[in-house]
Amino acid sequence: MFQPLGFEQRSVITSLGRMVYYTNTDAPWQDNATTNQEKDTLVFLHGFGGGSSAYEWSKLYPAFATEYRIIAPDLIGWGRSEHPARDYIIPDYLTTIQEFLQQTCNGSVRVIASSLTAAFTIRVAIAHPELFKSLILTTPAGLSDFGEDYSRSLFAQIANVPIVDRLLYSAGVATSNGIRSFLEQRQFAQPSRVYDEIVEAYLESAQQPNAEYAALSFLRGNLCFDLSVYIQQLTTPTAILWGEKSQFTGPEIGRRLAQMNPQAIRVFQQIDDVGLTPHLELPAVTVGLIRRFLALLDEVS
Repeated sequence: MFQPLGFEQRSVITSLGRMVYYTNTDAPWQDNATTNQEKDTLVFLHGFGGGSSAYEWSKLYPAFATEYRIIAPDLIGWGRSEHPARDYIIPDYLTTIQEFLQQTCNGSVRVIASSLTAAFTIRVAIAHPELFKSLILTTPAGLSDFGEDYSRSLFAQIANVPIVDRLLYSAGVATSNGIRSFLEQRQFAQPSRVYDEIVEAYLESAQQPNAEYAALSFLRGNLCFDLSVYIQQLTTPTAILWGEKSQFTGPEIGRRLAQMNPQAIRVFQQIDDVGLTPHLELPAVTVGLIRRFLALLDEVS
């Protein structure tokens, strides 16, 4: 899988298995004057979907590698991390995200996360606020927010049919055409922004042994929840970015969530003409916004 210049692969063991992560250890990011351990840590957590992995953030996190110690994991069931053959449930990710942060970070850290994983991260921050200095989240949605329940959708119902679910994954998700079609039609606002390297990175992750277990748990709606039930408990300073053309949950959902807790959620920023992953569609724009929000949240944390 794609690995940026100067980054190496490491791993830790969680209660569900080995989690791989990428961190800046080599030139051009390190020098003799400053060691990686002396830098503040910036953690990037990818979202869910067929072929998801830390690659999702790989066009962004090198831009911060001079100033920060970067940690970008493949979550359990995705990328190069372990893929237990199980039906995943919400506590699996709440627990492994917590364990990962406790094993790789010292003290509170800044975390950048996307989509459903961003919603999970909010719940981890509520339960363990001592782990977090600030949050920058792109499209943090539980996919059942305010009663708009993805698990009742036709696609989720099809993914719940035995045998059909495996056929759906092998023929419709874990193929080059399937991934390209999904990225162009559902994840990106502009199909022309999907290029071969993105498709290849998602395909490699989607074809890992047992990769279908986590993906199908997501597609069935087993990992969905109503974030609005929890959002008012968040105390960590937070900024939210939301793609204008996100097809799964539009910006109106994000604004409603942000308005429920203005004490913690200091910024809500819509990004025009992008979909679910602005950091893949318009990485330079997203880098600029993250830099701005890191500084703003540092002032209030």
